[in-house]
Amino acid sequence: MNSIGVFGLGVMGANLAKNMVNHQEKVAVYNYTPDLTENFIAEFPNENAEAHYELESFIASLEKPRKIFMMVTAGPVVDSVIKSMIPLLEKGDIIMDGGNSNFQDSNRRYHELKRAGLHFLSVGVSGGEEGALNGPALMPSGDPAAYKQVAPILEGIAAQVDGKPCCTYLGNEGSGHYVKMVHNGIEYADMQLITEAYQFLREKLGLTVNEIADVFKSWNESELESYLIEITSEILTHVDEETKQPMIDVILDKSGSKGTGKWTSQNALDVGVPLSIITESVFARYLSGLKDERVLAESELTGPSIIDEEIDKETWLNLVKEALFMGKIAAYAQGFHQYKQASDHYGWELKLDEIALIFRGGCIIRADILNPISEAFKADPNLPNLLLSPYFKEKAGKYQASLRQVTMKGMENGMSLPCFSAALSYYDGYRSAQSGANMIQAQRDYFGAHTYERKDKDGIFHTEWY
Repeated sequence: MNSIGVFGLGVMGANLAKNMVNHQEKVAVYNYTPDLTENFIAEFPNENAEAHYELESFIASLEKPRKIFMMVTAGPVVDSVIKSMIPLLEKGDIIMDGGNSNFQDSNRRYHELKRAGLHFLSVGVSGGEEGALNGPALMPSGDPAAYKQVAPILEGIAAQVDGKPCCTYLGNEGSGHYVKMVHNGIEYADMQLITEAYQFLREKLGLTVNEIADVFKSWNESELESYLIEITSEILTHVDEETKQPMIDVILDKSGSKGTGKWTSQNALDVGVPLSIITESVFARYLSGLKDERVLAESELTGPSIIDEEIDKETWLNLVKEALFMGKIAAYAQGFHQYKQASDHYGWELKLDEIALIFRGGCIIRADILNPISEAFKADPNLPNLLLSPYFKEKAGKYQASLRQVTMKGMENGMSLPCFSAALSYYDGYRSAQSGANMIQAQRDYFGAHTYERKDKDGIFHTEWY
């Protein structure tokens, strides 16, 4: 009998199945179109990988309670697959969804399957195809008793950092997919911040692509160390074989997205979190999509007059480095604030220190910064904001001036720096005891009698303004 079944043999599903086999699991594999199953077995012949071409035989081959890991397209396909399997399952069997499902869909599926006597685990998976094969970051949630039954498999195939798996039980319902969703939102922000740093180095400092590659390579040996910084350096060294130009210069500047960044921003509105940096990164992708309009606008709209000035490149390289790190701090502060708010809102009891530990290996946002983030929330699980922890408070105190200078210099030169400027506005807004919101409250009360609170006494008040 097989210890686990993998349903869905696209690149991610196939690599996860191979990972399981490589960790001595007996794995049944199935795809609703037989060609992918045939390809899998042809490319990966192994006595512990058993191909099935009928759903009935696939499920019958699993030891009880059955453990099935789905890697299929998020949305209606997941519901369709679950519906097809239910008549063949028994009470206590476990279905895991490793796709990028919306957490609200996962919440619904958790309760529907619970009523049917089945267990549903939502499992966020990060790391791309390489991570799936060699060790992803896994974010599982659902029934804790069911998780204990699959934990040896999931923790075995996960990335390992300091002897610990980048996988742990996170909470109830679809919180695993929620954690993955916000992870992707942070990823959006991180990528945009890096892009803005690259633009500044190239457009303002006038560095060549190769020079910038060397800069990012050196930054990856500092506190900025991360997977995204590492691959940015590698991207910038790649040459297009056809044109012999830097590969970065032949790629069209229109970025795509698959929805998780948008979901993160939408949910921030639901739970009341100021997620300005991540949201600006989503909007930046949308703006990039307006390529034809931007080409037209460049010839029609005026910008600032650029003053040719002497600039100390070494000084500004350090300023951009510090500005980038400050932007990352603010982005992570917003993302983990959203985790905290959502945990309270949905009753999930998310452990923020453990989430940071999961992200240290396998996933796209793996970075050195996650160690102090985990330590901050471990020292104070009720920490309201990452910026208030001793380590990040000190870093912000040192680097906010660099973020300020780089943002101002970029804007003076007509550069669009949405995430740098959003990070700065968020930092300044968060550290301001007095904001302008009293004017908004006065306006709301004036035109809609929405009432307000006072500084000098308790209660709810309304003024007859006219």
